[in-house]
Amino acid sequence: MLSLKGNIEERACQLALYIIENKTTVRGAARKFGISKSTVHKDIQERLPTFNRPLYLQVKQVLDENKAERHIRGGIATRKKYKGA
Repeated sequence: MLSLKGNIEERACQLALYIIENKTTVRGAARKFGISKSTVHKDIQERLPTFNRPLYLQVKQVLDENKAERHIRGGIATRKKYKGA
């Protein structure tokens, strides 16, 4: 867990870079940084575009891809749950 209490702009950039580099979800980034999913969303969707539009566009691609694939991940998780794997 990383501490990012200080500079909001820096936190938003670090979140975006983590999501891009690791192709992770909002939930995964929130868990890694020890903050809520809603904080990650607010940083990425509202704050980041105001001061770093190119980075926002990159992270948006990853998040859109995750959103398109989430029904697949949900099915896999359900299968694991009931198979006991």
